[in-house]
Amino acid sequence: MIDRDRFPIDPWCLIESSFSLDDVGVTETLFSAGNGYLGLRGNHIEGRFALEHGTFINGFHETFPIRHAEQAYGFAEVGQTIINAPDAKIMRVYVDDEPLSLDVADVREYERVLDMRAGVVRRRVRWTTPSGKDVLIEDDRLVSFEEKHLAVLRLEVTVLNADAPVTINCQVLNRQDGENVYGGSPKATKKAGFDPRKAERIQERVLQPEEYWQDGQRSALSYRVTESGMTMAVVADHIIETENEYNARTLVEPDIAKNVFRVQAKAGVPIRITKLVSYHTSRGVPARELVDRCRRTLDRVEVEGVERQYDRQRAWLDGFWDRSDVCIGGHDDLQQATRWCLYQLAQAAARADGQGVPAKGVTGSGYSGHYFWDTEIYVLPFLAYTTPLWARNAIRMRYLMLPAARRRAHQLNEHGVLFPWRTINGEEASAYYAAGTAQYHINADVSFALAKYVRATGDVEFLHREGVDIAVETARLWATLGFWRTNDSDGEESFHIHGVTGPDEYTTVVNDNLFTNVMARFNLRFAARTVREMAEDDPEAYRLMVDRLRLDPSEAESWDRAAEAMHIPFSPALGIHPQDAVFLEREVWDLEHTPSEQRPLLLHFHPLVIYRYQVLKQADVVLALYLQGNHFSDEDKLADFEYYDPLTTGDSTLSAVVQAILAAEVGYQDLALEYFRESIFVDLGDLHHNASDGVHVASAGGVWTALVAGFGGMRDHFGELSFDPRLPADWPELSYTLRWHGTALRVRLTRDALSLTAGEGEPLVFSVRGAAYAIGPGEEVVVPLAGQGPVIPGRPSLKQFADVRREDGTLLSASVPTVTTTIPVIGSASDVEHGADA
Repeated sequence: MIDRDRFPIDPWCLIESSFSLDDVGVTETLFSAGNGYLGLRGNHIEGRFALEHGTFINGFHETFPIRHAEQAYGFAEVGQTIINAPDAKIMRVYVDDEPLSLDVADVREYERVLDMRAGVVRRRVRWTTPSGKDVLIEDDRLVSFEEKHLAVLRLEVTVLNADAPVTINCQVLNRQDGENVYGGSPKATKKAGFDPRKAERIQERVLQPEEYWQDGQRSALSYRVTESGMTMAVVADHIIETENEYNARTLVEPDIAKNVFRVQAKAGVPIRITKLVSYHTSRGVPARELVDRCRRTLDRVEVEGVERQYDRQRAWLDGFWDRSDVCIGGHDDLQQATRWCLYQLAQAAARADGQGVPAKGVTGSGYSGHYFWDTEIYVLPFLAYTTPLWARNAIRMRYLMLPAARRRAHQLNEHGVLFPWRTINGEEASAYYAAGTAQYHINADVSFALAKYVRATGDVEFLHREGVDIAVETARLWATLGFWRTNDSDGEESFHIHGVTGPDEYTTVVNDNLFTNVMARFNLRFAARTVREMAEDDPEAYRLMVDRLRLDPSEAESWDRAAEAMHIPFSPALGIHPQDAVFLEREVWDLEHTPSEQRPLLLHFHPLVIYRYQVLKQADVVLALYLQGNHFSDEDKLADFEYYDPLTTGDSTLSAVVQAILAAEVGYQDLALEYFRESIFVDLGDLHHNASDGVHVASAGGVWTALVAGFGGMRDHFGELSFDPRLPADWPELSYTLRWHGTALRVRLTRDALSLTAGEGEPLVFSVRGAAYAIGPGEEVVVPLAGQGPVIPGRPSLKQFADVRREDGTLLSASVPTVTTTIPVIGSASDVEHGADA
């Protein structure tokens, strides 16, 4: 999956040993530096030959009207897209007035390193100029985890074999409104094929200049965003250290600030420039105040010293790895990839501080910088179990969105709230309602993440003060969205939810989607239990909540009643849970015979074509089996996994991690490892050919879950910690750390035993394969293991259903939607009539 000559294996670093323009967009993503608030793509300091010169700030966005070809009531009206903030990475080097340009330069040595312990991206280039000068260029960059608004860029240039004039041109450039070095010119439209995963392009000017100035070696630019009204400021300071003679010149215009150093370099005498940069943004504070905030940030850093920032970064990451690292014995390639994924989670969430965690973090403009439900399901577990404060901050983002979510629910004639499918400011930004707004399951996903956070931390105070509002208001939506039906034969009542889309976006607007119903049932029960426990345990918080939300005491009973009667689809004929009420009536898509050039399907087939088939973009039922595994038997899980796995395209990066977890649990252990390798190299191997748009943050979070819950076998159903490990056959050891109710638990798994060591805290109880254990602070418990669970070779195939009939008596057949004759691959030739039309 990776060229190991160019990207050698190192457990703690991602190393690039040679430069290439062929995959420059991918390496920009892989070598990004960020902290959850501020992100710098891995563009080279020369400012040339980038796919996307990206500097992104979480939540910093522009809005625009969504123009529908045919408008209808309730359609999303205002789009949102992340803004490319002014680029401060540029530090161009000229020797004898010859620019370093990596595409044509005679580069004798090249190495770029993302050091995941130091939190620094370093580069070393040895360049021979056309006139024979031997030049060593070393640069690094750091986006501080401690100082949320700070980036540090350092450059050292040494002409090794001769005296020479050296010029270093440092810039801050507004690329959003002008790609060239002068700024201000219209952005050239980038031609690209259709891809809904990419960001919208705005042709009008986005950043309106406000205050801009230079004072010595300090430069400032600030702006107001045209439509969203947000403001931002960037201030850059420059420190030059050299024994060579030099002079400095400056230039500032609304869209560019230059600090140019002209040096008469002596052979072997280095030139060091440190560029300190601060970014601040706001939803409405005047830009001038943000400039002052930037100045204070830089003043503080200069008092502390630059080296202090690197020391603090290393110390911060020491703490992060102590509570977050997952160690895989004997496989340094997987270890490197695992740590890269975990590091991306830190870069996406650490300083989000009440903002959401964008689908691409702050590494690219993919998905327009939007927040999705992916965060709650795939990222929150890692946060809750390693750094609970980050999880709490992410959940508070949803709490702050409640007013907008109430308006959206009212617009769709429902009570309570409806969280948006994709958003930055809380309003729904998806123009395609069928795969967007119809994903009502987002309500349950948010409530589920809240419950998981409270389970892991015991933070009842947050639940009673703010979290309960999420639980109650999401439950209210299900109570009005669903409806009751009575069976004429026995009078039994059942609760149904119609007209929704589950996680699988290849199947939209259906009735009784299994994932949605199962998660809604959890949501309703969690809300009912929460308000009852508050009434008993915290009467004052309960009283305030009742007044605030106007809660009727009878609501909890109605939620419980709906949950108990929730319809969970099941097919006796196939012995599986249908994805929705009519899923099994559709024809089966023959993925095995679908040409690779027609993948992913969403880029090659009209949605209506896809909607007619049993084919999945991502694991829908399988995800429900994992999240709500305590409500399904082992037999159910195996049958469902074997049916849906062959139907899942993997077009979503969210599929492989969930399939790995369930494959490990039900016994397909080799397949689990295959899916895990697919998920862990999604970006490092550019498996979906869009890593250039930014890191797949949810997939990175899923990697942690696949390790800890899949191979590590950890579950927390009913708020009880349990383990049932599935260590891969060629892994000698797996170890990881969890925080459970404030106590650090270090888990070490071998083929013969599972050991837990507890840090400081309260005594805890847990179970291993059904047997209960207790552990106190500082103690270790070792549990012998008899094997690693069931083992099933190979992978599931739909051919196992060759003789199985649907409820209506028809046999399953599979086909690819083409203009040629349908080819049955399940059943006999006489079954062609049941296949899709040619």
